[in-house]
Parts: sequence; structure tokens; C-alpha cells
Amino acid sequence: MGIFCGVDIIEIDRIKRSIETGNTRFRDRVFTRNEIQYCEERNVSKYSSYAARFAAKEAVSKAFGTGVGNSMGWQDIEVVNDQRGSPNVLLHGKAKELFNEMGGSDICISLSHCDSHAIAYVIIQTC
Repeated sequence: MGIFCGVDIIEIDRIKRSIETGNTRFRDRVFTRNEIQYCEERNVSKYSSYAARFAAKEAVSKAFGTGVGNSMGWQDIEVVNDQRGSPNVLLHGKAKELFNEMGGSDICISLSHCDSHAIAYVIIQTC
């Protein structure tokens, strides 16, 4: 069994500026339709939610040891919440292929934020 960790921290204002000045281009390139819907419904805390999901995507790619780019795209990693509100990672496309190739069995994620920063911590377990 192997354990692979990734962590990322991001300034919330950086994500806010990217979304507000990017005329939705940045948002639509990085986040899935479900993530956008979730974040937009958060009203006042929507930019914190976007930032936490951005950090999650970075943390997952770091746990894979690849980063986002040729190995996987932004939307190959999706953060969804279960019925209790706990975040979970769904993998698509190249990220799912890589997870299966490495014998992945589980992904655990923790998200947090304060007024200025969001952070994500990810553990990928393999068989």
C-alpha cells in the first residue's frame, strides 16, 4: 500500500480577481459545471469556495506528482460535496486513468479557508 500526499494554499483575492477580470474564461476553463453551480450558490462566500476547489485541484495533482498540464486537465479533477457537506474528489479523463494505473484505492481531502487564504490537503491511497 502506498500513500501520496499533496497540499496547496491560495490567496482568495487572486482567484476572485481571475474570475472577475477573466470574463468567466478562467472560471469555465478550471471549474466543472457542478463546481460553478455550487460556488455561485454560496453567495457571499463564493470566492472562498472557488479558491478551496482550486487549491484542491492543485493538491490532487501534486499528490499524483504531475501537476496540472499535459498529464491531466483542470476539469479532470472535480470537488463535490456529499449529503453531509463533506468534500469528495471525483476524477475524470486522464486523472482517472492515472489513478487506476497507480492502483489507487481512495482519495481523502480536507478543505479550509479563512478571510484571505484557502487550503486543501489530499491523500491518495494505493493498493
